[in-house]
Amino acid sequence: MENTEKTIRNRVQLMGNLGMDPEVREYDGGKKMARFRLATNERFPYGDGQMKEDTQWHGIVAWGRVAEQVARQLRKGARIALEGRLVHRTYETKEGQKRYTTEVVMNSFEAMATTGSVPAEAAA
Repeated sequence: MENTEKTIRNRVQLMGNLGMDPEVREYDGGKKMARFRLATNERFPYGDGQMKEDTQWHGIVAWGRVAEQVARQLRKGARIALEGRLVHRTYETKEGQKRYTTEVVMNSFEAMATTGSVPAEAAA
């Protein structure tokens, strides 16, 4: 159990579709950050026997090399499997209101075959 605790402390795995083209920013020193929203869907039987679909939206952030890969390979509608960690943060709006958000900081991803991803040879 001790080894499991060391490897799973804050680990998130998601599979879903990008709801927008990634927004990529470059900061001082050339470090890149990519941000996008990912939709995950779940189907389950509802009380009357009908299937119901539930969609959850997740904020995803990638830094450095992973952000560069996101910029080259992903577009709105792309289906991906990702792994990362949950991060909670606060920020202040232009109006001075304090906001809270939870995001997934992505460590790695795999683009699944869809029309929203750029073929590997075109991304290079």
